[in-house]
Amino acid sequence: MARSILAAVRRIKTEVAHWLTPKAIEDVCSAVGHVWRNRVLDPVTTVHLFVLQILHGNTACAHVPRLGDVRASGEAYGQARARLPLAVFERLLRGVVDRLRGSNLDDGRWRGHRTFLADGSSLSMPDTPALQEHFGQPGMQKTGCGFPIMHVLALFHAATGLLLRVVASPLRTHDMSQIGLLHPELAAGDVLVGDRAFCSFAHLALLKARQIFGVFRVHQQQIVDFRPRRKAASAGSRKRGEKGRPSSRWLMRLGRHDQLVVYDKPKSRPCWLTAEAYAGLPATLVVRELRYTIRRRGYRTRLVTLATTLLDPAVYPAAEVAELYGRRWQVETNLRHLKQTLRMDVLRCQTIEGVQKELTMYGLVDNMVRLVMLEAAEQQHVPVERISFIDAVRWLAAAVAGDAPLELRVNPNRPGRVEPRVIKRRSKTYSLMIHPRAVLRKRLLGNKHAA
Repeated sequence: MARSILAAVRRIKTEVAHWLTPKAIEDVCSAVGHVWRNRVLDPVTTVHLFVLQILHGNTACAHVPRLGDVRASGEAYGQARARLPLAVFERLLRGVVDRLRGSNLDDGRWRGHRTFLADGSSLSMPDTPALQEHFGQPGMQKTGCGFPIMHVLALFHAATGLLLRVVASPLRTHDMSQIGLLHPELAAGDVLVGDRAFCSFAHLALLKARQIFGVFRVHQQQIVDFRPRRKAASAGSRKRGEKGRPSSRWLMRLGRHDQLVVYDKPKSRPCWLTAEAYAGLPATLVVRELRYTIRRRGYRTRLVTLATTLLDPAVYPAAEVAELYGRRWQVETNLRHLKQTLRMDVLRCQTIEGVQKELTMYGLVDNMVRLVMLEAAEQQHVPVERISFIDAVRWLAAAVAGDAPLELRVNPNRPGRVEPRVIKRRSKTYSLMIHPRAVLRKRLLGNKHAA
């Protein structure tokens, strides 16, 4: 096609561009057993067009052939995408991620450790019977009035924002039930940071078995008491109706709000863990609990309590562990770029395999954008978090070729900036859909005939 996406990618990271070359795409197709004919929309052109479609905010299929200067209809492009197996897209993303495991993931180590962020989110999809049955919709919505929702769990590299893995599952899926699928992406010595959803005895024990450190916010229902030598809850205290005691056993004081405690293995097995795996967990686990206060102008004062397996206060001071957890907000920004900037919040395909292909391609494109940002940050001598994500998207979408230097917009540094979470522009005042469309249509037609 006239404007090949390779024209831009080849300028930044040749090892990643390799996975978008015609030979690489054809080799992946052959490896998964896909057979194709020579035509305008062959696998190579289809994948390149798919990349352009995502870069343009997942624009309509009818618009995509014009973006790539390809003589084909939108329907033909949609059929070409459907012909490619999901395994092709998954292998392309896996190939890119594997190529990134070298120097890219070694950037920005925290006290010698690679750091990763995990978080869950949700995406909307077209209201089709297949998607409704597989993913489900919010329970408060009536049948025919809502959209199916996909639950996704993502793993990002903290320093670069590179996406290592994204897992799709039905709406009513807890983050913890899928977290084991992310563990193989981590290596011994890595640090995984997450919110309350990931803080449990079983998860911390599983990470420790892999020699991976965890830093998680303590669940709001868990009682934490920093008084030295305080007593733990027991069967006798519960029988007497005594409340307010933590279930952990005090071990050592490390600071005013910093201590080592012992977590006992719960008697009940989590539903997301097999009986065999749960039986292999240790009976006890030493965990460090620490608490810090957030005071920011314009925000309410907040107390944050963490549980971590970074036990040594000399190697991992409490203030630096708190600062590390503060970076967890970056995962929210990463997901916002995917869902709002690239418009992943609403997937377009109407089949289960189709939305999974979309999700996989979003992961591939997001990593391409991150590589552009990393390259621009190096050339412009600024931290990568200052590089504009949307400007990197536009640079890639234009498929810039030539020897012009890669210069992207550098966002201003505005520490302590405060903005109210309100909207000024009023939305349309249409009523919410509380009945299926077919019922509403019949009512309109009935009123018309009555008139």
